[in-house]
Amino acid sequence: MKNEKHYDLFVIGGGVNGCGVARDAVGRGYSVGLAEMNDLASGTSSASTKLIHGGLRYLEQYAFRLVREALMEREVIWHMAPHLVRPLRFILPYNKGLRPAWMLRLGLFIYDHLGSRHQELWRTKVLDLTKDYSESLKPGFVKGFEYSDARVDDARLVVANARHAARLGADIMVRTEVVSLKADGKKWKIGLKNKLNGEEWTVSADYLANMAGPWINHVLQDALGFKGHPPVRLVKGSHIVVPKLYQHDRAFIFQNKDGRIVFAIPYQEDFTLIGTTDCDYKGDPAKVHISDEEIDYICSAASEYFTKPVVRDSIVWAYSGVRPLYDDGASKAQEATRDYVLKEMRENDGPIMLNAFGGKITTFRKLSEDALVFIEKALGKRKPAWTAEVSLPGGDFPHDSLSVMEARVASILPDLDAKTHRRLARNYGTEALEIFDNGKKDKGQHFGHGLYEAEVQWMMREEWAKDVDDVLWRRSKLGLYFDDKEKEALRQYLEKHKTI
Repeated sequence: MKNEKHYDLFVIGGGVNGCGVARDAVGRGYSVGLAEMNDLASGTSSASTKLIHGGLRYLEQYAFRLVREALMEREVIWHMAPHLVRPLRFILPYNKGLRPAWMLRLGLFIYDHLGSRHQELWRTKVLDLTKDYSESLKPGFVKGFEYSDARVDDARLVVANARHAARLGADIMVRTEVVSLKADGKKWKIGLKNKLNGEEWTVSADYLANMAGPWINHVLQDALGFKGHPPVRLVKGSHIVVPKLYQHDRAFIFQNKDGRIVFAIPYQEDFTLIGTTDCDYKGDPAKVHISDEEIDYICSAASEYFTKPVVRDSIVWAYSGVRPLYDDGASKAQEATRDYVLKEMRENDGPIMLNAFGGKITTFRKLSEDALVFIEKALGKRKPAWTAEVSLPGGDFPHDSLSVMEARVASILPDLDAKTHRRLARNYGTEALEIFDNGKKDKGQHFGHGLYEAEVQWMMREEWAKDVDDVLWRRSKLGLYFDDKEKEALRQYLEKHKTI
């Protein structure tokens, strides 16, 4: 049994919001512990559309503050993680019978000007689709618009926040479930269980941040014994990945007759990512998966636009996630607010728990700052806000010079292919040089597709990777390429070198 450790703040949940709060808080001088019952980013935070964006469609809901905040954060996160965030141009075809062209142009004008006056991304332009990108789209689409947003490696963004928090002194505990929460005077008693070896122990904290995402009800009802019904609405979103549908580097945003939109995004160089759906979800978040109806919906929506039809047999990967939205009484899942809501709970004069509902990956840093307002009020202010000005691990290079970083990786690993050079630079930034000791370190065993032992050891030692899915799906997306034999060789290596 471990000796009981005390923290100023204890965070439940190792998604983007939990790791963001932990990073911000420890950097302000608080002692921080974080428990994630599975792997980092193993839930909603690795099931996004992989975008850092303002949310163009939220303008129709008059969510101007949310969109403005997201647009401003888009620039901030690009600067602090230029290896993980890359600008991306989006094509919006005009579809007769849906939103009129003037409405699209007005919405994009607002989108261009709602964020900072100093935003660097290119503004909207009008396209003649009979000349531009005509090979991608059916002949009926003749007019369109092109605007800017950005793509992100969502799971790696979470890992980077966790790594920075740990570097600053936070205790990051993966595969560690919160099994009980009890108020003990002014402090929380938190029962923890290691899911790998069954060990149980207790820690204490002055303040608790429930960032469990879709499992927020589980924490409140099962661990705490809360009898009420938390105001959370679970909404499922699903995506499919198919072989690359077109050769250019633009993404598409398609309107659908039901009022929703679907993205089609260049993904991992050889694929196209298409999604998402929006439907209420009542089951166990751990068992979420794409339904036949969702597959049909996505394929049909994309095939209405693309010259090359999207069919079920072409799907190489599909994934689903559950968004823990704040239940604002909206009649449709797609109309429920994507804005985050932070609410404190406290019984009598006992310790405080902060619960986070909703949110999107783009605004995780701002959510963290807003959470710290509550934490500072309860624990006392120590140091000022800081995260907007400090890069995440690997992001300490000019935000507009990723190609230079890719060239540096190529120079130290000349025997690897260009695709692997790009993957390493985009996954690790400057830390790619550290992983391979500037080319001096033996790369070790090759598991296939540019994945070497040196990188796997880094994932295990520095990034809490434990199993094959951690390595192939959340630390990289090489699961798109690995066959069963290659996965088994990696599994045996991880098993042989595992630590608990």
